[in-house]
Amino acid sequence: MFDWENIRHFLAVARIGTLSGAARMLKVDHATVSRRLSALEDQMKTRLVERLPRACKLTPVGQRVFELAQGMEEDAYAIERYLDASRSPLSGKVTLSAPPVLVANFLVKHLADFRLAHPGVKLSVSAQARQVSLSRREADIALRLVRPEEVTSVVRKLGRMSFDLYASRDYPHLHNPSAWEFIAYDAGFADMPQQKWLMSIARGRPIACEISDINGHLAATQAGAGVSGLPCFLADTDAKLQRVAYDGEQFSREIWMAVHRDLRRSPQVRAVMDFLLKIVTENSAFTISS
Repeated sequence: MFDWENIRHFLAVARIGTLSGAARMLKVDHATVSRRLSALEDQMKTRLVERLPRACKLTPVGQRVFELAQGMEEDAYAIERYLDASRSPLSGKVTLSAPPVLVANFLVKHLADFRLAHPGVKLSVSAQARQVSLSRREADIALRLVRPEEVTSVVRKLGRMSFDLYASRDYPHLHNPSAWEFIAYDAGFADMPQQKWLMSIARGRPIACEISDINGHLAATQAGAGVSGLPCFLADTDAKLQRVAYDGEQFSREIWMAVHRDLRRSPQVRAVMDFLLKIVTENSAFTISS
């Protein structure tokens, strides 16, 4: 019988394509991934991966093993989900993945209340912009700004996060829209909905700076670097900022919650889901879905 840990490390290499990338994903060192991969190849008495200077490429045998191993992985995670769902009520660890803007500026403000209500549940929150796989246990629950598409997930739209244009109250061109300069995202985020919305408003006016992180946009706006598009829940509470009127469409992003269908009735997971629904519903800055 093959060692599951060796197979798990092989799956990471196959997906990421490098030993170093797999190590980062698994939160181990490069040498551990290399050792686990070599051990699996020794067990199978065949080469699964060609180790090239800058990448790892699956051999034909490795490709077939990868396809079969993914089924093993799904079964292993299904066992974990079953055990989690059958544990005693309101105890254990629940992992939540959410966009950085919601984690840093919204969720963390409510963690003390959740802990007080559910002391037996350890909530682990990860700020991630990327889509995560609930099937592979990258998280138990995910909050996303686009509808999750994983077929094994149960999804619910919690509401909408409204955006508006903001500038510092000390911005020298506050009352002269023709002189506005904008704080935008860099080219890597050209397809992001809020970037498209902002650029449709800018209409050729100068871009003062490009910043890849929404909290950077907030800080730059506070410092008077230009006009930016910010979530209303984040900017409306800042006394340094002021909404500015503009010609253009209003904009918002949907907030979706997803959970793997095997976990949706787990007591501790249910407690976190109810908590998320409650804090979004009670925040007047979010438009609540019916």
